[in-house]
Amino acid sequence: KPSLKETLFLILALSFLNPHAYLDTVVLLGSIGCNFPEIERPYFAIGGISASFIWFFSLAFGAKLLRPLFEKPLAWKVLDIITALLLWSIAIALVFHQH
Repeated sequence: KPSLKETLFLILALSFLNPHAYLDTVVLLGSIGCNFPEIERPYFAIGGISASFIWFFSLAFGAKLLRPLFEKPLAWKVLDIITALLLWSIAIALVFHQH
């Protein structure tokens, strides 16, 4: 069982050494937020922070509840398929969205 120090180091490493975190927050959300009028940008930021907070705490608490389900390989396959469909639908929407 890892020590508290090891766990905290891992959490910090996963948070601050994760390039996707910077790409998502700076590039993706930053470019989306720039499309809003300046007066609405704080509301966009508050909404993004709130959604992130709710999402990650839901993941943490939901993981304990869903552990029995995800002990089965089929559940992981279904989750992967749903995730792939969601990501492809977002990609297609971004490609074909016209201003």
